[in-house]
Amino acid sequence: MAVPVTDRPDAATPAGPPPPGPRTKGPWLVAGAVTVVLAALAHRYGYHRDELYFLLCGRHLDWGYVDQGPLVPALARAMDTLAPGDLVVLRTPSALIAGAAVLLVAALARQFGAGRGGQLLAAGTAAVAGVVLATGHLLSTTTVDLLVWLAAAYCAVRVLRGDPRWALGLGAVLGVGMLNKLLPALLGVGLLAGVAIAGPRRLLRDRWVLAGVALAALLAAPNLSWQAAHDFPQLAVASSIADGDSSYSGRLDAVVLQLLIISPMAVPIWVAGLVALLRHPRWRAYRALGWAWLVVFGIVLVAGGKGYYDAPLLLVLAAAGAVVTADWVRTVPRRVLLAAAAVVAVTGSAVLLLPTLPADRLPGFVVEVNYDAGETIGWPAFADSLAAVHRGLPPEQRQRAVILTGNYGEAGAVARYGPARDLPRAYSGHNSMAEFGRPPADADVVIAVGWDRPDQLRGWFEQVSLAGRVDQCIDVDNDENGGPIWLCQGLRRPWDQIWDQEVRHAG
Repeated sequence: MAVPVTDRPDAATPAGPPPPGPRTKGPWLVAGAVTVVLAALAHRYGYHRDELYFLLCGRHLDWGYVDQGPLVPALARAMDTLAPGDLVVLRTPSALIAGAAVLLVAALARQFGAGRGGQLLAAGTAAVAGVVLATGHLLSTTTVDLLVWLAAAYCAVRVLRGDPRWALGLGAVLGVGMLNKLLPALLGVGLLAGVAIAGPRRLLRDRWVLAGVALAALLAAPNLSWQAAHDFPQLAVASSIADGDSSYSGRLDAVVLQLLIISPMAVPIWVAGLVALLRHPRWRAYRALGWAWLVVFGIVLVAGGKGYYDAPLLLVLAAAGAVVTADWVRTVPRRVLLAAAAVVAVTGSAVLLLPTLPADRLPGFVVEVNYDAGETIGWPAFADSLAAVHRGLPPEQRQRAVILTGNYGEAGAVARYGPARDLPRAYSGHNSMAEFGRPPADADVVIAVGWDRPDQLRGWFEQVSLAGRVDQCIDVDNDENGGPIWLCQGLRRPWDQIWDQEVRHAG
């Protein structure tokens, strides 16, 4: 069946979408439970490498960074100022955002006409979704993106229901979201393309929609201006991601992730939602949403972006699918549903996505499935490994030694745990770390970590020798454990000659 692209409904199509479903307290209870569980587990394991980076960026507040906007660094600084070094406080906003995401998915289902059961199913699907729980455990730009995309989708649904004034809310959400990352612009492109394909095309010239676009541009202007003034460094980061130099990148991974990012058991729900949005006669007004996901995912696939970029839209599809699935669910014995929910919650969520198991007995398959889990383990021991090398230097070398790290997480770990171990300052050319300063001119003794091969280091230093290895005291397969620590001496060229051209790198 071809998807209609006209704005005019045929005679057999009802005049408008079904009315919103009844209000219910069930989603609030589910959302509250998600926030409480995430807050209770927030102290487990340790900082993620990105969180350590955000704390450093927060010390250098600006309107933009190489790989992000100012929103999360500012939030990280605020939380760390409120309670320095407190991981629970740092992650509290994420736990609240995860609960809000559950409510928004249920609210979307209600707008699609879901009854109490359908709204509860939508909330439950979101509550055990990988993109909700994994990002709700960490403070990250992805966490904020989740809230931005879902809030924007809710505003878009209200516009499509016939109230274009909600376009101002949509513009405000997208504009603020672009102070986090520029990805909400991709959602905006998807929504505009969806309206152009499926209608109602009159929205493309509606004064409220045009005002919303202007508002989004106005709010995003500080970050966009910073990017323009620095030659749009995010394009270099995007190119590096497209080349596969980052986690969760690669076109095949992007396709596979669509089946996993919520839950494998939720795939039939969001697929049913996509089909309903594109084909259900009474949902003709919402067809732009189905096309928005197709357009956004297509762009991610062609451009080689990370496979989770479109994940919030999958939750929008799941909200629609919950309406379709709710009627079928009534025919299934309740015991079967409870058993299925328990399997998803315990195996898919509690074990794989949340830090419920002891860090020193974490099975290898957990890190293989959830890369971010491994990146929250062992940072104090990482700093201990560097401190052992530093203490072994002669006193005159210790005085002028610095640390050079391969990535921003390692530099953030030294900033967080180094002072208590008398470690010198760490420098890195990774992303915005390169903007935070380079080593002083007389720093000719360098402890380098994060380079598996010393070839590049030998181009900068006369002597490069293996001084030790990172021992995180736990058998975990992450990017640092077991990595070499190099002692480098004798600069071949001054730092100001090699920093921007050779040390600086994006990814």
